[in-house]
Amino acid sequence: MPLKTIPPLTRRTLIRALGSGAVLGGLAGCGVPAAYVRPGDRDATDLSATDRRLVWANWPLYIDVDEEQPSRRPTLEAFERRTGISVDYVEEINDNDEFFGKVSPALMNHQSTGRDLIVVSDWMAARFARLGWVQEMDRARQPNVSRYLDPQLRSPAFDPGRRCTVPWQSGITGIAYNRRRTGREIRRVADLWASDLKGRVTLLSGLDEAFALLMQGNGVDIGRWTADDFHTVCDQVEKQVRRGQIRRFTGNDYIKDLSSGDVLACQAYSGDVIQLQADDPDIEFVVPEEGAELWAESLMIPNLARHKANAERLIDYYYEPEVAAELAAWVTYVCPVPSAQDVLASAGDPETAALAENPLIFPDREMRGRLAIARDITSAERAEFARRWNRIAGL
Repeated sequence: MPLKTIPPLTRRTLIRALGSGAVLGGLAGCGVPAAYVRPGDRDATDLSATDRRLVWANWPLYIDVDEEQPSRRPTLEAFERRTGISVDYVEEINDNDEFFGKVSPALMNHQSTGRDLIVVSDWMAARFARLGWVQEMDRARQPNVSRYLDPQLRSPAFDPGRRCTVPWQSGITGIAYNRRRTGREIRRVADLWASDLKGRVTLLSGLDEAFALLMQGNGVDIGRWTADDFHTVCDQVEKQVRRGQIRRFTGNDYIKDLSSGDVLACQAYSGDVIQLQADDPDIEFVVPEEGAELWAESLMIPNLARHKANAERLIDYYYEPEVAAELAAWVTYVCPVPSAQDVLASAGDPETAALAENPLIFPDREMRGRLAIARDITSAERAEFARRWNRIAGL
């Protein structure tokens, strides 16, 4: 299929423009779904053999679209033609907590959500798993996932062996800065606290988005961080707030601050920076020397989904390298299918080939050595940690 060039907006940019925030980060502890499923219920509700359809809930602007007819989604339409499965694709997820509130009453009462496939940030996937609200997938139906899933994403602490989640897209939380305006490079997290950047630094406001990178700046293994590590970071950030170093805490609106020059350096997401660089090549994205967080937003099949086998087949379809390449060319986040890189490189189009060489879409070995997946904040920790962080961030 033809490969597209970069679209003018990422999904995250539009979400912020619409006034909602994408919540990202790591998680821990994926469990096997059982809590609210009686024996036989899961099989009894799977109508895939007779009902060739499924309902898929995703975030806005998180799939390829036709340039001339934006209502069309080429990869999804190709799946429908190939399989005869009709997909009701609903762009209804604008915020993890908001979506959780929408579907949790049904799951809590042992009822179907009306959705066969959902995409949430991994830390939210952990919450679903701990509650027993997500199904384990049948990898026998997913040979592409088994073969092509990025080894670095295959078995994170939150979901050993990826039994109940499959990454839809991945990304990096690092540092973005304008090299022309700073007049120098930024290499470490501690560089954000330099005196010449005073009042022109932003941090991400969301607890789950912000904490891991700041811990890495202290040399912490974010797969095994402790409460003391968290409070150390909070002490450091409080100090920078008091001295006026931090301009404000942001969602995705750091984009406009960095573009305008009001901010010189900030916590940022890799995919957003690729978009910014198209208009301003002086903007750099840095994976600090101490490391950066690799996160994912993952596909899950909720309990009592009525078309589980159809959903598993669609997930596997998006792990074909050719399909993954088409998707990567549009969303410009870290592609969870490394083999898609060769597809893009051989496309014969200079812009598309450039995407294959971009380490923010296909991290090279050196960059991968500095990426880590964070353990999530447990339910026992969350209330205390959120209270302290939100007080600092002014939330």
